[in-house]
Amino acid sequence: MTSTRWDQAAALPVPAGERPRPELVALPSDRLPTVEELFTFMRDAELRFETLRMRIEERTWTTSGEHVVAMDLALRHPGDARVITNEPGRGTAGNYDLWLSDGERVRTYSAPHKLGTHRPVRHAIRGLDGRNANDLPGSSRVYVPLTPLPMETLPDTFVHPAGYCQNVLATGRCRVSGTETVAGRPAIVVECDHPRTIEMAADRPDFHIQMAVDRADGVILRLIETIAGRPTRHAEVVDFAPEAPIPPSAFEFAFPSDTKMLF
Repeated sequence: MTSTRWDQAAALPVPAGERPRPELVALPSDRLPTVEELFTFMRDAELRFETLRMRIEERTWTTSGEHVVAMDLALRHPGDARVITNEPGRGTAGNYDLWLSDGERVRTYSAPHKLGTHRPVRHAIRGLDGRNANDLPGSSRVYVPLTPLPMETLPDTFVHPAGYCQNVLATGRCRVSGTETVAGRPAIVVECDHPRTIEMAADRPDFHIQMAVDRADGVILRLIETIAGRPTRHAEVVDFAPEAPIPPSAFEFAFPSDTKMLF
């Protein structure tokens, strides 16, 4: 088991005026990749497809029992993305939250509360790009996605794993432990012991993360968190379809007439 100081989340070179391309076309076919190779491959995951349909099911365990949430993502580069979140146990009618973006504006709608928002996308932190960006240390630079997704969500982490690799996994002791099949696709399994976390409840030496990474595209397919060997989170992709046909109507939405707009 080895630790890594990988800090290349925003290191992909992009010539002026050109669309970014993956630094690594594919992982080695005759051996397991190193942790550093895998993280670099994962950083460029979204650059390997033009459209993506994906469903994630997340199970968490607390003192109140098991909680299940499903997230359905539809993505079309550059800019178009839709995420629908619901709790399957509560049925489908009126039980969902919507996040929808065209790369310039973001619309959200909470069906249970009939609340909506319509706002510009969040501006990036200034000073982290431009000609002086290369003078900054890797840990101070920020990955800029080709198609933004809702921040600090599983769809964002799974499709844009660069920040998660750099700011969470690389702070612990990582190793590539083998291979598995997840959602019908070959995956590389990574184990991480005691990564640094800002969540006090998980900042303990027996906190462990296991991650399965799609071998072809670099997207995270499964994420399991345990404390003292007991699972606290199990998030897994149950449907993964890169280059899926997605009609333009998938990114259209009209707020219901009884929606209360917050902003």
